[in-house]
Amino acid sequence: MIRTSTATGLLVLAAALSPALAQVTTSPLQQVDAPPELSSQSGRQTGVVTMDRDDGPQVIIRSFEPRSALSDQYRIDFTALDTDGDGYISRAEAKAHPALDAEFNAIDSNRDGRLSREELAGWLR
Repeated sequence: MIRTSTATGLLVLAAALSPALAQVTTSPLQQVDAPPELSSQSGRQTGVVTMDRDDGPQVIIRSFEPRSALSDQYRIDFTALDTDGDGYISRAEAKAHPALDAEFNAIDSNRDGRLSREELAGWLR
């Protein structure tokens, strides 16, 4: 009994000390003299985070809405693509639309090898 409690006590002590014994080393980032590049984003800004640093300049991070995709690439005529009229677009039917064919696996969320109107609605949002 004493051996078990001693072993358990040592395990608890080792677990408590292990974060203190772990070492993490970091190195400073290389200083760049060139000014930061301006964002190429022209969309609406969606967020900003400002970090004040004791040892250097203030860091500002901005996020923007993604640029809109070319709408013609993502325009879908479901009825025209569903050539067999089963209410789904198969992989073979999707080949008639290059963007849909290229992204078929990502759109087919339930992995059944065909696209429903609901799956396409998620892709077109």
